[in-house]
Amino acid sequence: MHDHESERGGRRVAPEDRSTAVLDVRGLRWASQQSTVTAVLGRRPGVLDVETNPVAQTATVVYDPGRTSVAELRRWVTECGYHCAGRSVPAHLCAPLTEPGPALAPAPSPSAAAEPGSPVAADEPAPAPASASAPASPPASPSAETTEATEDDGRGGHAGHAGHGDMSMAGMIADLRDRFLVAALFSVPIVLWSPIGRNVLRLDLPVPFGLREDVWALLLSLPVILYSCTLFFGGAWRALRHRTLDMMVLVAVAVGSGWLYSLIVTLTGGGDVFYEAVTVLASFVLLGHWFEMRARGGANDAVRTLLDLAPPQALVLRDGEPVEVPTAEIVVGDLLLVRPGAKIAVDGVVEEGSSEIDESMVTGESLPVHKEPGSPVVGATINANGTLRVRATKVGSDTALARIVQLVQQAQNSKAPGQRLADRAAFWLVLVALIGGAVTLTVWLIAGRPPSEAMLFAITVVVITCPDALGLATPTAIMVGTGLGAKRGVLFKNALGLETSARVRTVVMDKTGTLTRGEPEVTDVLTDARTTEEDLLRLVAAVERESEHPLAEAVVRYAEARGIAVERAVDFVNVPGQGAVARVSGHRVVVGNRRLAEREGIGLGELGGDRERLAATGRTVVIAAVDGRAAGLVAIADAPRETSRAAVRELHALGVEVVMLTGDNRATAERIAGQLGIGTVIAEVLPGDKAAKVAELQAGGRKVAMVGDGVNDAPALAQADLGIAIGAGTDVAVETADLVLMRSDPLDVATALRIGRGTLRKMRQNLGWAIGYNALALPIAAGVFEPAFGLVLRPEIAALSMSGSSFVVAVNALALKGLRLPGTGT
Repeated sequence: MHDHESERGGRRVAPEDRSTAVLDVRGLRWASQQSTVTAVLGRRPGVLDVETNPVAQTATVVYDPGRTSVAELRRWVTECGYHCAGRSVPAHLCAPLTEPGPALAPAPSPSAAAEPGSPVAADEPAPAPASASAPASPPASPSAETTEATEDDGRGGHAGHAGHGDMSMAGMIADLRDRFLVAALFSVPIVLWSPIGRNVLRLDLPVPFGLREDVWALLLSLPVILYSCTLFFGGAWRALRHRTLDMMVLVAVAVGSGWLYSLIVTLTGGGDVFYEAVTVLASFVLLGHWFEMRARGGANDAVRTLLDLAPPQALVLRDGEPVEVPTAEIVVGDLLLVRPGAKIAVDGVVEEGSSEIDESMVTGESLPVHKEPGSPVVGATINANGTLRVRATKVGSDTALARIVQLVQQAQNSKAPGQRLADRAAFWLVLVALIGGAVTLTVWLIAGRPPSEAMLFAITVVVITCPDALGLATPTAIMVGTGLGAKRGVLFKNALGLETSARVRTVVMDKTGTLTRGEPEVTDVLTDARTTEEDLLRLVAAVERESEHPLAEAVVRYAEARGIAVERAVDFVNVPGQGAVARVSGHRVVVGNRRLAEREGIGLGELGGDRERLAATGRTVVIAAVDGRAAGLVAIADAPRETSRAAVRELHALGVEVVMLTGDNRATAERIAGQLGIGTVIAEVLPGDKAAKVAELQAGGRKVAMVGDGVNDAPALAQADLGIAIGAGTDVAVETADLVLMRSDPLDVATALRIGRGTLRKMRQNLGWAIGYNALALPIAAGVFEPAFGLVLRPEIAALSMSGSSFVVAVNALALKGLRLPGTGT
């Protein structure tokens, strides 16, 4: 919906008037519970779209800021019965904000201050900055996003929190474990004193205190019902109160009806009861879901890792002295001291010092990157050796890390078309289970079965049809796939892009800046018989060093890389559009194109044929003359990136056609294509015509991906089925693309397609398993095969089967982490 206007409640909302917030939503223990949050928020004014992710415990909400706010969204989530601490972003990246108005509440004591990664609610007062009394530099204006967060709450506060409010995933896993242990502990004696213990285990245990067996079982079942099962009953109440159905409703109906039936039988004099079935059912549901939660908890490793990347503290120079302050209190303009081995806290620019920076954790770039004064640096990267002084340019939610986290979270929360269908099917499956249970009970009673047996069949139907596996089928795979990409600097912006990448059969790559470096390099140096290459480069580089032309810089870099001492040129004269003339070591040196050579009356002689050959391959040829004689040629071209050929080879291995699209002349394009093994070249294309060329390729019925990095690539990126912005790119290209590659490495295109195919494969496997399981399990549970084959399932076994199905789905998705990717060996 990012390409069109949205309409909600009769009011059209243009894309530029919408805001997106990733909210923390804690307490989503079952996948089907996402429907409650989605349904409730979806009915609220100003909410345009909601995507809830039970695996990540977050929700992406697209809303009209003119009609609602983050504070309102948070309140509505809380009204659903779940905990919401506000925006889901790292606490130690969120600068405390203040604005005119009522005084803030007193700051919390140090003991109550949030640790890095702990929850800080979006509408709670922020602790006062340690440096507030004497700031070294004026605070920068808050970004639009952080300002919006503050205005949403009506007072100063953090722009977000760590996303670990109320109960973390680890806390929920521990809670499920405790509830399971209690249920299992009391289920064992209930089974021992039940007909199973008497008839199957051949035990004849005396009932304590002289009680009847059913009364003793009732007493033992109370801790299970009143503690272990309260999350079922509470979840069911929340769902029904908000007019939706989820798995909690099914489990609550199964456990509650079985226990109440047994209670009534006990209170009316005794008879056939099944406290053992109810308590063992609860134990198995809790056991299976405990294992499943542990499995799908691993699917969120990528975001948790990203959240922990930024350091909680940083050294800021105040009056020339380093002062350690929380990262959240750094403002734009602060000067940071970054020592060897330390992490850079926020985005900035190096003002003093030089060093190698390990950027792998943010961009996926494996090799350290050299930084010197004027070089940009990214927060959360590691300073390897030298000491740096870095001027902060972006802080809080404006940093590259915060944007990456938000991008990954939004992608993980988005839903592929298949999952939207599965979510609707899950709702109706709950209804089918409830109706099926009632029908099963009625049919068996009419058939003359005892009420206890009919009730067992009905409970089994309700339990085994729980659609939790259906709800987990694709979110878990999407979580793992997007996390796998994030570790390699491959950022999918939504699930649709992830799914589309699996279907791409043609990749169109812009040449300059994508397949090539985007900067000129010397490719050939030719001399006449009287001049050595070293002498030629020494003279030519001396002239070119006085020029600011990109081609001149390429020659100087080439000479310096070969250790040639570059002399000083005098009497330098620039000839616009042609070249330059200067004196070097007493020689008059002319460096330029053929027009300059003709103006100077210089004939190329034996070098004429070489010049034509080089020019025919798309190279720019610089003529060098010494004292009126053509002494040599320097050929310059935009050279391919080191990984471009490997990228093309990997794409071909995937059965993907690679097309080069460029505005350059055909000779240049053909030369690069020949080096890289690209068979299809579309050259001399005007920037405005790139989108039309992509459309022509799409007309053949193939899914087309477009890879580019510039403003003129944006229309083509939008036209393509999958737009891929490579490297830093421009803001326009990144905004338009469906997929962002943090590194300027075309090999990551193949990585993205492999991740997409692997993820789609897991999604299909999981959906197939979930649908097949329910289709087969329902008739077995209802006893359809009992008369003919004697095949009967008890509720306990149904619970184990249902929970096991969800566990299988989660583990299958986690297996995606072993996907073999280009350049990794794994």
